[in-house]
Amino acid sequence: MDTSRIPGFYNMTVQERLEVLSRLHGLQDEDIENLIIDSSLDVGTADKMIENVIGTFELPLGLGLNFLINGKEYVIPMAIEEASVVASASHIAKIVRNAGGFTTESTERVMIGQIQVVGCSDFILAKEEILQNKSVLLEAANNAYPSIVSRGGGAEDLDVRILNEGSDSVYSQMLIIYLYINTCDAMGANMINTMVESIAPLVEEITKGKVYLRILSNYADRCLAKAHCVISPELLQTGDFSGEEVRDGVIHAYQFAASDPYRAVTHNKGIMNGIDPIVIATGNDWRAVEAGAHAYAARNGQYSSMTNWFKDENGNLVGELELPMSVGTVGGATRVHPLAKFSLDLLGVKSAKELAEVIVAVGLAQNLGALKALATDGIQKGHMALHSRSVAIAAGATGEMIDIIAQELIKEKQIRVGKAKELVEQYKK
Repeated sequence: MDTSRIPGFYNMTVQERLEVLSRLHGLQDEDIENLIIDSSLDVGTADKMIENVIGTFELPLGLGLNFLINGKEYVIPMAIEEASVVASASHIAKIVRNAGGFTTESTERVMIGQIQVVGCSDFILAKEEILQNKSVLLEAANNAYPSIVSRGGGAEDLDVRILNEGSDSVYSQMLIIYLYINTCDAMGANMINTMVESIAPLVEEITKGKVYLRILSNYADRCLAKAHCVISPELLQTGDFSGEEVRDGVIHAYQFAASDPYRAVTHNKGIMNGIDPIVIATGNDWRAVEAGAHAYAARNGQYSSMTNWFKDENGNLVGELELPMSVGTVGGATRVHPLAKFSLDLLGVKSAKELAEVIVAVGLAQNLGALKALATDGIQKGHMALHSRSVAIAAGATGEMIDIIAQELIKEKQIRVGKAKELVEQYKK
């Protein structure tokens, strides 16, 4: 991808957009067919993916443009139904690219499996025995999934904790083994579960207790991705608002979310507006990503903002977002769903680490888009203008009538279905 800047892309027809994308990215005929047919996921394939299949359910797939991350251009596939998300992300990406783009980094891709042991006669001794047999347990776990070891991953370490030590309840006191596994480019759920299940009998033998749960944790706090941007005030100027006013408004809005969980929930939902669509488009588990992200937002004892915004010594607006990011580029739906494969190819990411970094950059952009709107004209102005087309469709508008009705709704500042129905009837006459 030579550039993620495609001016006027939103004004093009779908066919024109595909032609531009074909020219820039070399789409194959099969890619285009998968994008425009009623369902690229055939029912036969869907029936093998989950149970009780009766059909498929489609979401709009749009492109986040203008993204420059670590000096590399990205066109971002986003599967989402909510108006304004793709436009907002692309708008902020353009601002940030003019400031030098996003920078990102990430940790090693270490996921966690847990084994719950109960009924130990001496929990402290059982813990010591597990730690003394660490190398044996790690070897056994890796023997259960040798293919990941051959790719440079596998079980690397373990830890043991005693929960509710000293409790009088036979149900609450337990020993938990944390198995740390490098899953390479896979999200690794099946891999992790296979490993912890395989060593459960050995754990029982060592601890003289009984194993109940052996399962992965979706709180992947050893698999973190972080995005960062620095924006000079002049790039933030909006209408009658100076760049400094916008900068300060963004920081005040962030501080509200950092201090109040009621605001933080909505603030963070806006961040996930940017993250979830990419996770979905690439065939990854967005529920796992959501759960881990929200847990990380409460890691200090109070649910708070996922992002951090502040002013540096030069007066620039600085933004940061760090989250657990348990995504993969191999396995699961990433290589089964035709559009998931297409989305990964379009992104051009070479690893799961790179995908995770791209995702948090988009989450940071989406957050700034929302805070910037809130600090200036309010969230509804841009959102409702884009929402007007959905309202027109809901009122029965079709074809060219959709944009005509939508524009009239915006003009009259009455973006509601009742008004749209009146306009549709007038248009038909």
